[in-house]
Amino acid sequence: MKFLIATLTSALLAFATPALAAPRQGDVIIRHVTLIDVEAAKAVEDQAVVLHGDDIVAVGPDAAIAQGWRAKQRVEGQGKYLIPGLWDMHVHFGGGPDLIAENEALFPLYVANGITTIRDCSGDLVDQVLAWRGAIAEGKLFGPRLLTSGAKIEGIAPLWKGTIEVGSEADVDAALDRLKNRDMVDFVKITDSTLKPELFLYALKQAKALGIKTSGHIPMALTTGQAVDAGISSIEHLDYAYNAGAKDEAAIAADFAAGRIDRAEANRRLDSGFDRDTAMAAYRRFAQQGVSVTPTLNGSRIIAYLDRDDHSKDAGLAYIGPKLRKTYDWRVERAAKADAAAIAARHKQIEDVGTILPMLAEAGVPIIAGTDAGFLNSYNYPGFGLHDEIALFVEKGLTPAQALASATRAGPAWFGRLDRYGAIKPGMAADLVLLDRNPLEDIAATRAIDTVVMRGIVHDRAALDRMLADTRAKVAAWNAAAKP
Repeated sequence: MKFLIATLTSALLAFATPALAAPRQGDVIIRHVTLIDVEAAKAVEDQAVVLHGDDIVAVGPDAAIAQGWRAKQRVEGQGKYLIPGLWDMHVHFGGGPDLIAENEALFPLYVANGITTIRDCSGDLVDQVLAWRGAIAEGKLFGPRLLTSGAKIEGIAPLWKGTIEVGSEADVDAALDRLKNRDMVDFVKITDSTLKPELFLYALKQAKALGIKTSGHIPMALTTGQAVDAGISSIEHLDYAYNAGAKDEAAIAADFAAGRIDRAEANRRLDSGFDRDTAMAAYRRFAQQGVSVTPTLNGSRIIAYLDRDDHSKDAGLAYIGPKLRKTYDWRVERAAKADAAAIAARHKQIEDVGTILPMLAEAGVPIIAGTDAGFLNSYNYPGFGLHDEIALFVEKGLTPAQALASATRAGPAWFGRLDRYGAIKPGMAADLVLLDRNPLEDIAATRAIDTVVMRGIVHDRAALDRMLADTRAKVAAWNAAAKP
């Protein structure tokens, strides 16, 4: 009889419904939300997402997840849309040691705007940025995940501060050794102020051999194709990609290298020589070689139209310290020196350059959202600027889905981390943004942020507003102290 009872009990347990099983425990559950599958460009209604620590542990239909899971904290997602955390893949920190506090105050602006990861593309606070990266990773400093190039590689006596100056192949080797093994950077930035073209190509090839991702500006004395063949991983700023569309790009590069033309004439010829078929062939080559493009289009647009647009009453100024605002003067003053012809030329160029965005997408080139926000780059406001950037992408011809992917999946893909970021499914990072509207219908919806989840911690609208208010208060105090 005891054996029979035990057998019947085992059978009943074996056929018990899931409702009788003990619910699993999570930390946060987001209920009744419309999940945005960025990769498939579709919205999936009435889903639930469970977080444990900084991981997503369960995703599925709300009824099923609610039946099998419990959580300490519930976020109501009814009528709202959940996307992966945003990435700004081109930011800067700098202005010198006196500006460290004002730079550090920018971190909450990114989080309040739904940006959970940023890629620092070098400035003149290199050691400070490396320290911030570690402090954020250890939870000692509040801010988005910070990835950095460390000091950029440049030539001797360059325009930019905070560089490793190289004049020989041995110098390049030493620079790469320092960046990889001492600073343990996340990628390498190489620019073209004074760097010899042959060393630019050498640096790209050596970095690729070492397994290091590279981004950079392409010297005028080289063709875009030469940089692509040497192994550049991402081309920063859309105008360099635009140059690849010039029929006689190689001849222009040779004339510039020989000193037969100056930069202004080279740019004029590159612009006048643009040809769609030539460009599409070049962009298909980008795609085949795995080269991405970070347009930073909004930053260029701001500079192009400084003669027309009055930024004195920008709401963003309230979040920028007085010393950082002062760094804006350099570009403003340069733009003001232009005559009518130069102003017309820069207006034309920014409009021409923007036309290649849908061409890049058509060719299969990964387009990465990045703002170029930070010191020196006038009126391009950290955090807020990413929404301006992707809105401009749509204005220039990308779909909202493509623009959203540029800010959620393209960054992780470039770093080889789509196994962890860029989607909402079990095993992915708990970096999420809850929106009031559907960004697949209107990209401006990325501004309508209800909640940001970063590393599993929920920041509701009230918390985000406090972040913004705290930064405004800091800036107001700095402004008051700066008055004579």
